[in-house]
Amino acid sequence: MFNRKILDYVNNTFNKKNNFPLFKSGYTITIFFEIKEGNKKRIQSFRGVVIKKQGNGLIKTFTVRKYSSGIGVERLFPINQPNIIKIDINKKGKVRRSKIYYIRKLKGKKAKIKNQ
Repeated sequence: MFNRKILDYVNNTFNKKNNFPLFKSGYTITIFFEIKEGNKKRIQSFRGVVIKKQGNGLIKTFTVRKYSSGIGVERLFPINQPNIIKIDINKKGKVRRSKIYYIRKLKGKKAKIKNQ
């Protein structure tokens, strides 16, 4: 079993404090992250709806879903990932659940999320 004091010490010592805005499930966000291809670096963006947030401390993650050419694409991002440059909030959505897995089955107007 882990000792809670040791776990808190590791989280406080090694956790990089990011100044990202607070967001919840249902928000539409754009994540700008850096990609290394050989010797080159470039910034790529990923815009979609936040499906879930989970974890705490160093292992906190969030999942973003977008539609690309009619195909749903999901990507999981660790919040403490060093190559995430910034996160922009595009729309604040109002949902009743914290994990909106049901949106995977919906298409078109049914997949629309109400504005807050």
